[in-house]
Amino acid sequence: MTIRHRITLLIVLMFVALAAIGGYAVYQTRSSASEVKQVTEGVVPSALASADLVSLVKDVQLATMVLVYAPDDNIVSQAKEDLKTKEAALRAALDVQAKRANSHAQEGLVTQAKETVDSYFEAIQQTTDMKVQGKNELAQAFLFANVASYRDVLEKIVETLRIEKNREKDDAIAGLNGKLASTATTIGVVSGVAIVLLTAIGMLLYRQITRPLTRMQGEMSEIATSQDFTRRVPVGRMDEIGHSVVAFNQMIEKIQENQALLKQKTADIQAMLQNMQQGILTVVDGGVVHEEYSIYLESIFETQEIAGRKLMDLIFADTSLGADALSQVDAAVDACLGQDVINFAFNQHLLASEVEKRMPDGRVKTLDLSWSAITDESDTILRLMLCVRDVTELRKLAAEASEQRRNLEMIGEILAVSQEKFQHFIDSSTSFVHENERIIRQYSQADSAAIAALFRNMHTIKGNARTYNLQHLTNVVHETEQTYHALREPGSEHTWDQDWLMQELTRVREAIENYARINENKLGRKGGAAQGSAVQVVPDAMARIQESLRLLESANPGSLYELVSMRDSVYHLLRLLGSETVDEMLSGVLQSLPSLARELGKEPAAVRIDDNGYRVRTEAGGILQNVFTHLLRNSIDHGIETADVRTAQGKSAAGTIDLEVGVDQGMLQITLCDDGRGLALDRIRNIAVERGWIGAQERPSDEDIAQFIFRPGFSTAETVTEVSGRGVGMDAVLEFLKREQGRIELRFTDDHKGAAFRQFQTVVCLPERFAVDSVNAALGGQPDMHLDMDKEAS
Repeated sequence: MTIRHRITLLIVLMFVALAAIGGYAVYQTRSSASEVKQVTEGVVPSALASADLVSLVKDVQLATMVLVYAPDDNIVSQAKEDLKTKEAALRAALDVQAKRANSHAQEGLVTQAKETVDSYFEAIQQTTDMKVQGKNELAQAFLFANVASYRDVLEKIVETLRIEKNREKDDAIAGLNGKLASTATTIGVVSGVAIVLLTAIGMLLYRQITRPLTRMQGEMSEIATSQDFTRRVPVGRMDEIGHSVVAFNQMIEKIQENQALLKQKTADIQAMLQNMQQGILTVVDGGVVHEEYSIYLESIFETQEIAGRKLMDLIFADTSLGADALSQVDAAVDACLGQDVINFAFNQHLLASEVEKRMPDGRVKTLDLSWSAITDESDTILRLMLCVRDVTELRKLAAEASEQRRNLEMIGEILAVSQEKFQHFIDSSTSFVHENERIIRQYSQADSAAIAALFRNMHTIKGNARTYNLQHLTNVVHETEQTYHALREPGSEHTWDQDWLMQELTRVREAIENYARINENKLGRKGGAAQGSAVQVVPDAMARIQESLRLLESANPGSLYELVSMRDSVYHLLRLLGSETVDEMLSGVLQSLPSLARELGKEPAAVRIDDNGYRVRTEAGGILQNVFTHLLRNSIDHGIETADVRTAQGKSAAGTIDLEVGVDQGMLQITLCDDGRGLALDRIRNIAVERGWIGAQERPSDEDIAQFIFRPGFSTAETVTEVSGRGVGMDAVLEFLKREQGRIELRFTDDHKGAAFRQFQTVVCLPERFAVDSVNAALGGQPDMHLDMDKEAS
């Protein structure tokens, strides 16, 4: 082989080598270009799309909060449409990630994200339903509890997916760089014979491929480290490398835009949380307040030291809760955190719903507390959410409204009673209160007779108040009556304390004065009778007086007959002035009987009154009202049976009470009887034996047994109610009648001696001076004026 041949061969070999190198270079270049295309058109856009997922999740969160806190229906409708759009965008982005998943880890993350999205939007839909139903506070609590937990999980999954995509991108670029560097090195080694050419080719390849990619990788690393998304990689030419640089710059620009948008959205969410007029905090393990809370809490508790503080110190220190209640709250919080959600259901009743907290300057705030449990997917309680509202002013307004409502109710009660009857009630009740004050001051230690007198007077006030349906006063008097009842109970913790008893009595006096003040100041009703009238006039009395005056004026002075007739007519009328029928006098008590019967589960009784033409002096009205308040109520309570019992006995469902008025043996007598079961003699005898009034073997007469009902503290009621059972009634009746030189008698009307129940009459007797015979008024008891008139006529 000649030199020429060798040279030719070398030249041929060189060209072959160059062709081989060139072909190899072309192959490697195309392979690298394919990977570059895969990176720029596959890996980089997929990483960019994963970054968009974070923004889309924030969009959904913002749209949900706008919906929950929307002030009107129009904004709610717009927010719902916006939420649907955001949901569609988020689901579409996840579908893109599912198609571009390049590993089992990415596929798993996408699948987990889709499942969480389903739960997330289901929780959002539940919150939306609450909002539409007007349950705003519950929707807000649900938003911060259930919806927020799913959102946190979704954000973590999306963030993990974005990191995985970025790692894939970095690995792809690093692998591409490694392959390009390996290609350049191989070409350099193989082209050793044509080192200059291969070096030139290598330099060309380095300048055209490796250096731009290396610079791009360096820029990406610096940007990732510094988080400065304002920087860009310069674009030298528009080939595959140039397109990769352009795609990278676009990704950086998108990240910059998303970062700015994310900051804005985060700021908007924080602004909404911080401007809500409600305090919201969460409690984590150890009973500590989490660092994230609404700023309004600082206004409620007037301190900025909230995050990291103990819940019991922040919320419940200096409150009205006792030590036992505080320990229950602390134990309930500890029993819920980290446990199954069922523990919250079991212990929620121990978590205080309202407290009165004393502030450092002495002011007291009323705080409304609403508790919710924040759970994970396994229903384990992660945190407790507490919503705090300052309802101090709301409670004050409610109290004022309640006071106004009570005054209106009292006005209605007063207006239902005539002016005269109401004034009589006020006067008699005031008199009973003064008598109780005198008794309390008179005795420095407990005395059974004094306690019995206190009880009688208070029971009478309550009975009269119930008669006129003065409900508020009835309740106050009933509480004081219970105090007196406790005094006479053996072994009671209450003892005779003059100051304490006077305080109890003051409440009753103030309640009576309040009724009187409303009657006088608000209704303008002062006094009991009409102005200028000294006595009460019967309905047609004025007309009859006018007629009498006309007859007097027209009478013949010379006719003794006409003058005597006129005298008799006027005298008859004057006898009736200042008197009332029993029906009129007891009208208030009679009107209260139907409501009393219904309260006792009985049919209203029919009351029949036969006055036999007798009327009663008005001055006896007070004593009779007090007496028959007890007698009529006892008849309804103890005598007349319930409708089913009466029907079973062949009686009518409603009972009957008869009142008869008459005069006998110099006494006005008012007899009361009913068609009930009669006097419970066996029950009375057993009580007398229990109390040691008679021996177990003694057999007193029915009349003697009946007299036990007049003893203080005696009652046959099985249970104590507001109507009966206190042992006050007949002894009070007896006491009232004795004060007016009267008496009360029990008369049996059957011959069933020794029976368990016997029919009887109750006869109330008062001096005859209280009786007026309206039929024979002109005939009985008038002065003999015939002689004087005869003299005048002569």
